[in-house]
Amino acid sequence: MRLDKFLADMQIGTRSEVKKLIQKGHVSINNQIIKKVDTKVDENTIVYVDGMRVDYVTYEYYVLNKPAGFLSATQDMHYPVVLELVPCIRKDIGIVGRLDKDTEGVLLLTNDGELNHRLLSSKNHVEKKYYVQVDTDIPDYAEDFFSKPIEFEDFTSLPAKFEYINSKSAYLTICEGKYHQVKRMFEKIGCTVTYLKRVQFGPITLDGLDAGEYRHLSEEEIKTLYEY
Repeated sequence: MRLDKFLADMQIGTRSEVKKLIQKGHVSINNQIIKKVDTKVDENTIVYVDGMRVDYVTYEYYVLNKPAGFLSATQDMHYPVVLELVPCIRKDIGIVGRLDKDTEGVLLLTNDGELNHRLLSSKNHVEKKYYVQVDTDIPDYAEDFFSKPIEFEDFTSLPAKFEYINSKSAYLTICEGKYHQVKRMFEKIGCTVTYLKRVQFGPITLDGLDAGEYRHLSEEEIKTLYEY
């Protein structure tokens, strides 16, 4: 790739800004000042900008404990977004399986498009587990009801796994991620969701992360996600 693209990808500046840095002699490779913006480099090239080493990062993988009040978006004019909580290097980071603004919990972020597609593909049946609180007593037939497909106007849900906690809280594990799906499923049994938190996405859990905290996924976790 070109040197200016290398530096722009690593958010050293915009394409025009890094071109100026290169042309003014701020960039070096192998202890040599490089002033040609189209100098060819690769992902293993060690580049320095004003003495600061810049390593190229191809893919990034994060798990965030999303707090309520943040949009699952890269930017918004009116509300805070989850990317404000994660200092990503790449500009092409995407959100895997968005959560509603008022929903908390496990949120995966990556620029690995193949993994994103695998995790969201309905044919792969990747499980998402939610902790749910509702406004009224959960009926006795809830487990049986959720274990069967539920018809909605826009889709039919796959069988879900219901785990009773107490009269007004439970875990629900689903394989899809339709708009407001968990809330809509509980509405079918006469319950309004008052609190919702995704506690697991495939094999990834919050693992002690407080609200608003994030961590990098390990190589083993990334491998497990691909195989899940």
